[in-house]
Amino acid sequence: MKISKSIFISGIIVAIILLAIFAFNRTDNEPGKYDAFAKCLSDNEIKMYGAYWCPYCNDQKEIFGNSWKYINYIECSLPNQAGQKLICQQNNVKAYPTWEFQDGQKIEGKLSLEQLSQYGDCELK
Repeated sequence: MKISKSIFISGIIVAIILLAIFAFNRTDNEPGKYDAFAKCLSDNEIKMYGAYWCPYCNDQKEIFGNSWKYINYIECSLPNQAGQKLICQQNNVKAYPTWEFQDGQKIEGKLSLEQLSQYGDCELK
C-alpha cells in the first residue's frame, strides 16, 4: 500500500509539473495579434522607456500581449527603484512610460495602439 500511494503522489506531482511547463511555453511561443504592428514600430526606431515597477508600463505591455517582444523597450529603473539608468537620464526621461519617435518627439504616458499607429506611421491591422 505504501508503494502504491507513493507512486500515485509522484505521478500527480509529475503531471502538475508537465502541465505547468506546457502552459508556460505554449503562450510565449504563439504569434501575437500585433506582431506586424510591433515590428513596424521597432523598424521605425520607436522606443518605450519604462520601469519594471510602473503600472502604466505594465498596462502598455499587456496591450501588446505576445507581440511585446518586438517592442524596443528600454528599462530605466535601477534595482530596488534606487534611481535611473544613465541612458534614460541622457535622454531626459522624466516619466514612465515615455515613447520616443523617429523624429525625436517624446510623449509621456500610456498610449493606445491607435495613437501609436498615428505617431509611429505604422498600420494597425
